[in-house]
Amino acid sequence: MSAGRRAGVSRRTQPTRRKVATEPLPTELIELEVGPVAHGGHCVARMADGRVVFVRHTLPGERVRARVTETGPKFWRADAVEVLDASADRVESVWPEAGPGGVGGGELAHVRLDAQRAWKSAVLTEQLSRLARIDREVPVDGMPGDDGLGWRTRVSFVADAEGRLGMRKFRSHQVLALDSMPLMSEELAGLGLLDRRWSAGVTVDAVAPAGGDAPLVLVEGQPFDLRKGKADPRPNARNAVREVVGDWQYRVAAEGFWQVHRQAPGALVDAVLSGVGEASTVLDLFSGAGLFSLPLADRVGTSGRVVAVEGDARAVKDARRNAHDRPQIELHQGDVGAVLGSLGVLDGVDAVVLDPPRVGAGREVVQAVAALDPGRIVYVACDPAALARDVAYLGEEGYQLQDVRGYDLFPMTHHVEAVAVLAR
Repeated sequence: MSAGRRAGVSRRTQPTRRKVATEPLPTELIELEVGPVAHGGHCVARMADGRVVFVRHTLPGERVRARVTETGPKFWRADAVEVLDASADRVESVWPEAGPGGVGGGELAHVRLDAQRAWKSAVLTEQLSRLARIDREVPVDGMPGDDGLGWRTRVSFVADAEGRLGMRKFRSHQVLALDSMPLMSEELAGLGLLDRRWSAGVTVDAVAPAGGDAPLVLVEGQPFDLRKGKADPRPNARNAVREVVGDWQYRVAAEGFWQVHRQAPGALVDAVLSGVGEASTVLDLFSGAGLFSLPLADRVGTSGRVVAVEGDARAVKDARRNAHDRPQIELHQGDVGAVLGSLGVLDGVDAVVLDPPRVGAGREVVQAVAALDPGRIVYVACDPAALARDVAYLGEEGYQLQDVRGYDLFPMTHHVEAVAVLAR
């Protein structure tokens, strides 16, 4: 899942960082022999003097000329702009506008799809080995029939000074206008958002639910009528969508968090239910709009109990609507660690589902979970490093990794989802 995807963890005051003087950017291209992949969508290379360079838009084993984009005392960043010796895994980019010097969100568009999954597998495997001291190859599965394009059911654009929609340049606030966005679904592409002119600086969000409901467009958070070319003035204009996942239906705020890949919710629900197994009491932590809460409620039955905890007020509001006919779901809003501390003794917890934001659950939440002594913990992760850190914390509490698998829910990017199952 993407960064900032959900509240539910404490925001701690960040220490003031001393500014470090950086070297000016070299004006000449540098030639590099590219080494292994690293977490973050780049590969590692070293200059003749031993300096580390994180290089994007390349592949292991390639020889490239690169333009340095950032300097620093510990490492440089660079974009490969000329390939001297190409990898067999390189293909023509399916989205050149996300290439060197371009927008973020498509940094692996030059990599063959099966090689993208091998890339993500290598990152997951390396992070578990380095941070959790667990040596296990982690497979990464694609979704059935997924060719890597047209998978996004939600997009967000910003209008540049001339009113053309675009996205921000990688590691920059600069907006680059787009002619295409091949990752968005056919339904979103059919809206013609990139063909219009908009007010400079506005944010345009669009949602096309995978279940087939009509797409919804928001401009600065307000519903927008494309036919009339203006905001919908009605006070009760639709600003939420209906999502369908198997036998379950959800109402989700258009600007709220929901998995963006059209097949992601179903794949993750199946993985979570498989990991939980038979249960009568389950905790669903960082529960969002209730993606897992509803299937878990049906799993435990009317005599069972699902305790769901979420920090984001809007998500909890959606979850209450979604769970209105399932009284076995108890919803709590607040910081996950604090809520767990306030619940008191919870006897007979069979399983805990953790679906934290990109920073992970953290040691405090892990310790609180382990104190409940659940038989199984199912961890849904959107960041390999956070997953590995939390698996290490769980190891300190006596839990061992039973299974872990990656899911390629963000093709053409370095992002990967993973589901891990742990038991005492």
